[in-house]
Amino acid sequence: MTAVTRDGRNWTPDYLLAIDAAVCIGCGRCYKVCGRGVMTLRGVDEDGNLVDSDDDDDGDIDRQVMAMADAGACVGCGACARVCPTNCQTHGAA
Repeated sequence: MTAVTRDGRNWTPDYLLAIDAAVCIGCGRCYKVCGRGVMTLRGVDEDGNLVDSDDDDDGDIDRQVMAMADAGACVGCGACARVCPTNCQTHGAA
């Protein structure tokens, strides 16, 4: 898909496809620049599995990372990729 900007330039969306939990440091920069609710903060247990951060009743979460919440809401603007300090995201065509 290709779109046109207001001044007539071609623009191709670069959608967020995945976030690598092994590389993400959970800084939240991508979450802060995305106004569409595409990502959410999730916990990672000692086995490397993503778990809901709210479900940490027994303290099994080792760290927190960003994860996909609503991939369909991504408009492909690329703001999240520009602020990510670890380059943990994969972007591409829809």
